[in-house]
Amino acid sequence: MSKKAFIFDLDGVIVDTAKYHFLAWQKLAQELGIEFTPEHNEELKGVSRVRSLDIILELGNLRASQEDKNKWLIQKNEDYLSYLVDIDQSEILPGVLPVLHYLKDKNQLIALGSASKNARPILEKTGILPLFDAIVDGNDVSNAKPDPEVFLRAAQLLNANYEDAIVFEDSVAGVQAANIAKMTSVGIGDASILHEAKYNFKDFTFIDVSFIEALIN
Repeated sequence: MSKKAFIFDLDGVIVDTAKYHFLAWQKLAQELGIEFTPEHNEELKGVSRVRSLDIILELGNLRASQEDKNKWLIQKNEDYLSYLVDIDQSEILPGVLPVLHYLKDKNQLIALGSASKNARPILEKTGILPLFDAIVDGNDVSNAKPDPEVFLRAAQLLNANYEDAIVFEDSVAGVQAANIAKMTSVGIGDASILHEAKYNFKDFTFIDVSFIEALIN
């Protein structure tokens, strides 16, 4: 059996921590007098923390010093981390664990490729850290998606060819990054938004064994 590299994004793919990012950004936006809705939040998917703040400030037509921005970025992350204190395996999205265990049983390579700087503690708290052969997160890369750096590094750590890598993503920027890297992109979420992905599934409960088998072979 051939070995492929399966690379997973974190927020919105493996765990539903995206809602906590939203709550933390919304809290900051409210303090700055900016309305921040779930629709606005779509623009932040797969985007770095620094760029996310800029997008929110643009929404409110606010200019800010670098000193203020740095302060707000720290505040946002502290709020986000406070939501994560109590997370456990119940935070893993439906259908994800069977896929991860199946890949492990089939001796496939598994990596995380995420912009999150909190990826390792999240994987630890949810009890799935041992399932990953490599982890590349926001602490390891300098370029945000759609730059493919995070996925290229993950493939390199797995000693896998880029064309043998399959990426699971819930953001447009992430799908574009996978495509730029010449990897197979699997969109998780709304197919009309993630239409650039080679394959689309609403969530992991719609992925069956035969699809994973086909990817391996």
